[in-house]
Amino acid sequence: MSEQELKALRVRIDSLDEKVLELISERARCAQEVARVKMSTLAEGEVPVFYRPEREAQVLKRVMERNRGPLSNEEMARLFREIMSSCLALEQPLKVAYLGPEGTFTQAAAIKHFGNAVISLPMAAIDEVFREVAAGAVNFGVVPVENSTEGAVNHTLDSFLEHDMVICGEVELRIHHHLLIGENTKTDSISRIYSHAQSLAQCRKWLDAHYPNVERVAVASNAEAAKRVKGEWNSAAIAGEMSANLYGLTRIAEKIEDRPDNSTRFLIIGNQEVPPTGDDKTSIIVSMSNKPGALHELLVPFHENGLDLTRIETRPSRSGKWTYVFFIDFVGHHRDPLVKAVLEKISQEAVALKVLGSYPKAVL
Repeated sequence: MSEQELKALRVRIDSLDEKVLELISERARCAQEVARVKMSTLAEGEVPVFYRPEREAQVLKRVMERNRGPLSNEEMARLFREIMSSCLALEQPLKVAYLGPEGTFTQAAAIKHFGNAVISLPMAAIDEVFREVAAGAVNFGVVPVENSTEGAVNHTLDSFLEHDMVICGEVELRIHHHLLIGENTKTDSISRIYSHAQSLAQCRKWLDAHYPNVERVAVASNAEAAKRVKGEWNSAAIAGEMSANLYGLTRIAEKIEDRPDNSTRFLIIGNQEVPPTGDDKTSIIVSMSNKPGALHELLVPFHENGLDLTRIETRPSRSGKWTYVFFIDFVGHHRDPLVKAVLEKISQEAVALKVLGSYPKAVL
């Protein structure tokens, strides 16, 4: 390609950049106008709702449907996610609590869902995230609920038994683990490897093959593991990219998870119900009488009405010894007539039924 052709292409890119800049600014001004209209129509004492999960999911899906490349659908949606996040911050910056400390996969999930313009606040425990949302100190919370390798996150399920929260969304995050060292680490003298217990389990085979005699130390989070390694010479950490960047660590092995499709699902919790989008999930908690065939009775209405179950977990009930509650996710919204009929049928047989929320399926 000649220098003249390159120059012409660069001029064209500059012109396109100016148009993109003006369109983004116009969108931001429109977002400010939306905020003005919302505030002007509020009744006395009414709290404005600026973030609408169903609206954002619909916009991102439309972007992916209309994308013609060469950028992938996911990459294009990520760009729009950040534009939407920045525009929303002009209306009202969102406060989002997540399971900390800073640098965890849960923070990465929060940013993936809400964008970088939110105010993200780390919490020391999952229960603290629930309490912050319940108290109104933050708008939303982000908590892990299940991993494709290690299964359910029981602390999150148990917190739903103790708190009245609404599930407003979900995030699916591919989990890539790296073996990290600090600038003072002597790689031939590594005697311990820090990580969260689930991460150690997700990398068990790799560790057995490469570091079979090294002590594996479970800590509160992968970010905590990375923080410890930064000040030690004889240790390494298993953590993700955010932790590596935050603490200035070096990767000596990448993507060491045993399963390449290793993913974690996170839930967005809040206090507002989400209207239907046409592509939703619903989560419920059901307590059944402790008798033969109880689980069968619970599942029959789903089967008879063709509702797709996507997850079912069992946890001990707080009401009595050897009694259990079922956490169930299925496709559909609780306002759908068919779903309403199924839930009514279940409630007739159940000791207790609680709808945790209906929310858009994960887009990104």
